[in-house]
Amino acid sequence: MQTTKGKTLQGKVVSNKCNKTITVSVTKYVIHSIYGKYVKKTLKCYVHDEHNECNIGDTVKIVNSKPISKNKHWHLVTIIELN
Repeated sequence: MQTTKGKTLQGKVVSNKCNKTITVSVTKYVIHSIYGKYVKKTLKCYVHDEHNECNIGDTVKIVNSKPISKNKHWHLVTIIELN
């Protein structure tokens, strides 16, 4: 079990095709600096899933960690909502 020492995000699983890796889409809304409208920003994170327990559509909580591979810098903390 990982400690929640780093930055914590919540997102939705969009892919689980790789072994021990899931792809999580984190969406947040920010205000545009000039127009003042809300703009949707999406961050795609590769997350280490040790036991291959996540499925597409699950809502998960992830935490930042040391680099595991070239693109993987996140660990799975918990599955918040199952699909």
